[in-house]
Amino acid sequence: MNLFDAASVLHAFGPYVLAGIAVLIFIESGVLFPFLPGDSLLVTAAIISGALGIAPWQVALVASLAAIAGDQVGYWIGKRFGRRLFRDEARVLTTSRLDEAEAFFARWGGLSLVLGRFVPIVRTYVPLAAGTAQMHYRRFLLFNLIGAVSWAVGLTVVGVLLGGIPVIAHNIDALMIVIVLVSVLPIVIGALRRRHVARRRTGATARPEPVHPSGRQER
Repeated sequence: MNLFDAASVLHAFGPYVLAGIAVLIFIESGVLFPFLPGDSLLVTAAIISGALGIAPWQVALVASLAAIAGDQVGYWIGKRFGRRLFRDEARVLTTSRLDEAEAFFARWGGLSLVLGRFVPIVRTYVPLAAGTAQMHYRRFLLFNLIGAVSWAVGLTVVGVLLGGIPVIAHNIDALMIVIVLVSVLPIVIGALRRRHVARRRTGATARPEPVHPSGRQER
């Protein structure tokens, strides 16, 4: 089973495909392991739902519940342990990823739980950032419900619509590549923007102070 091939993952689950979807979504959402095919998994499941012996509404329901539950775990991990789980040199739980999620949360507040749902990696760490920031639980729960349901239902609907187009239904592999590229685009843009800002700051710091005609540096 290739985790980067959503179709092969779904077929590998056999009759337990719904349980498999639930487990993967739950892990990606709250157990701090972001490298799972969340977006492509739901879209693919909706497209080939007939071959899997399931209905799209079942995919949306199971994914919604798993996403809600996963975010709950992420929130309580953040509330209980905060930044202590993260290390600069870690392979998965790196402080840089938490910093990105905290910056995203600081910018968007509760809405980050909705917007972050559609951004890989960010959706894994934003609930943790909310817990670390001691966000009020009732407010967190409300945005968690909205984000999880809109993400799960939205991507399932996209899969159903795309599955009705023959050329797409017969070229799922190419579609998955597009979905992955579109999903990670916000991350790439954010990284490039931060790099550009860092370079500008470094350049500004490195500039020498202007020299006064008398030979003294101006202050």
